[in-house]
Amino acid sequence: MHRADKYTDVKAEIVTIYHENKGRYGYRRITAELRNRGFYYNHKTIQRLMKLLGLVCRVRIKKYRSYKGEV
Repeated sequence: MHRADKYTDVKAEIVTIYHENKGRYGYRRITAELRNRGFYYNHKTIQRLMKLLGLVCRVRIKKYRSYKGEV
């Protein structure tokens, strides 16, 4: 006996938000965006669902800044 998945609508919304932002949103920003769209779930739930879906946030490479200044 398999129980119906209660996260189907949220999973679809997570994937949509993730691809709208080109994979740059992590679980925190996706949780905030879901709250704006009317889905209220704990951040740990969103993190678990993202892991289950295989969605990983792309880390932005920081630009190198010399700390020496003018030498």
